[in-house]
Amino acid sequence: MSQTTDPTKAVLSTSALHHKNLCNYVINVATGCTHGCKFCYVPSTPNIKTRGDMLDEQVGVQDGQKEWGSYLLYRDDLPERLAQKLDRKRTWDSTPDGRGVVMISSGTDCYQDRRAAQITRGCVIELVKHEKPVRILTRSPAVVRDIDVFKAANGLVTVGSSIPCLDDEKVRSIEPGAPAPSARLDALEEISSAGVPVYVSMSPTYPTQDRDDLRELLTKFKERLDPDVVFHEPINPRGGNFQMTVDAAREAGQDELADELDKLRDRDHWVEYSKKQLTAVRDIGDDLDLPIHLWPDKEFVKHAGEDAEFFRQEREKMESPEDYPITPSSA
Repeated sequence: MSQTTDPTKAVLSTSALHHKNLCNYVINVATGCTHGCKFCYVPSTPNIKTRGDMLDEQVGVQDGQKEWGSYLLYRDDLPERLAQKLDRKRTWDSTPDGRGVVMISSGTDCYQDRRAAQITRGCVIELVKHEKPVRILTRSPAVVRDIDVFKAANGLVTVGSSIPCLDDEKVRSIEPGAPAPSARLDALEEISSAGVPVYVSMSPTYPTQDRDDLRELLTKFKERLDPDVVFHEPINPRGGNFQMTVDAAREAGQDELADELDKLRDRDHWVEYSKKQLTAVRDIGDDLDLPIHLWPDKEFVKHAGEDAEFFRQEREKMESPEDYPITPSSA
């Protein structure tokens, strides 16, 4: 694992993730991620693709996507620089779908190790001090170390984890460096029990999960967490990382998962799979009185047939069930 300091000067970045009702701003406490999830979209974003020279110079990385999971560049002074930025900032973006929320992190796991967690804690403290709503997204159970900070935020912080299913071995096959999903659920339960708002990113779900599997998973979320919202997104076969995902599943002995993933290369098969999963999650959520927010892929929506309008509306929703105590003024 190559580790060093990230020379990036950006502190607080505006984000298009308001289209998913997640945030208007993002803060990434590092570049790279030790979890190395094979399906991760981050290596295909400009943050990685346009910084090849920096990655080569700092950590000897030749291919940011193929080597994803093998490098991590920390931004240790981020809390101090963020404090200065917030002190000076006089306007704040707050669209109806983003609500002025700052997400930590969209491009790396903000609790993947102690050093990243220390940076994250400092950033959360500064954001709450400046009365900015915060969304934490992590796969790491280490997030429970900051329950004291979250509780003191009086609702300004919501904490979530990506939990696609609870088959630890299946998940590990394509999320090789990430903690087990069962441990993520335990951590969220501890945070929820402390009175801190929580949510689940049920993403990306797998083609091996049928309606009964999805019901079992959603029932556990309802019983153990009672989350403010469950975001749901089926796995997407588009992108250069998909072959890596199929190969990783097969190399780990998860042949059924690899075979079913491979079938998604056929567009009609992918559309049908996505429609079944999204519809099932919506219906089960209604049955369980569990707030669901679907994330249908825009390419899927184009081919969803008679259901296209419903999925388009889901994709373009301007609000999510979560509630923050204040909403910063728009710029």
